[in-house]
Amino acid sequence: MRRDVSSRAFPKVMMMMGGPSSEREVSLSSGRECASALRAEGFDVAEVDAGSDLHDQISEVAPDVVFNALHGRWGEDGCVQGILEWMGVPYTHSGVLASALAMDKQRSKALFKDAGLPVAQSVILPKREIARAHVMAPPYVLKPNNEGSSVGIFIVGEGEETPPDLSDPALPETMMAEAFAAGRELTVTVRDGAAMTVTDIVTDDWYDYDAKYKPGGSHHILPADVPKTVFDACMAFAEEAHRLLGCRGVSRTDFRWDPDAGLDGLIVLETNTQPGMTPTSLTPEQAAHCGMSFGALCAWMVEDASCER
Repeated sequence: MRRDVSSRAFPKVMMMMGGPSSEREVSLSSGRECASALRAEGFDVAEVDAGSDLHDQISEVAPDVVFNALHGRWGEDGCVQGILEWMGVPYTHSGVLASALAMDKQRSKALFKDAGLPVAQSVILPKREIARAHVMAPPYVLKPNNEGSSVGIFIVGEGEETPPDLSDPALPETMMAEAFAAGRELTVTVRDGAAMTVTDIVTDDWYDYDAKYKPGGSHHILPADVPKTVFDACMAFAEEAHRLLGCRGVSRTDFRWDPDAGLDGLIVLETNTQPGMTPTSLTPEQAAHCGMSFGALCAWMVEDASCER
């Protein structure tokens, strides 16, 4: 049963942020912004940098609810959600299974494809095999299968004779090779199963880490100026992706759209179960466009929190 935010049924919130993933700095920024917004809404908020002693950190704070502001592995892939389920602490965003599925790009794409959503051809292979020779005709994209925020991505352009150097030990042992989807970057946030709007993300090159999180890195147009058929398809596909994965709270599904191909040029890239909540983030922008303030959005997430998600 949902709780009325006005009653402050969850007065003590633990803002879980930071952590050990490659998206640590983004998570810290998201957490600080959300903590400030929740305090302004009347909540008692304790900010906690998630460590290997997370169980003890949670026990010490003894929160009524955990606001999960972690990004990337461990915080977004079902691991932390499992700890919270075990401890019986209500938490925000998606549960164990949905988080794990969404974070695994290949498995979520298989789910989308089976349901009729358009996805790009891709394959998971050891990086040593990918580095030897092209595993598909360029252009294609190389990316970790279970990272977010454009971490560890390589674009192999048409005409390139060899794959990129993948010797960096920070890269995972297996990676995804995915056919490059040309066109514009579109995205849709879904809250409580309903799509908000479509944003067109305009960048000088592609939507990499800096474009996502540095001020001025990208320009967001919302609602996106695209044909109604494409707009409606993005909204419907985002809602379907949210439902197929079993997401809760908010999710954000990213698309590529090639205007030269019309509706056939629309590709579902991936679904993010814990969208960024920084000043330049897309989800707060879409909520504001729909008349929901940042503070109201954060408060709704707390109100929506539960176990067994």
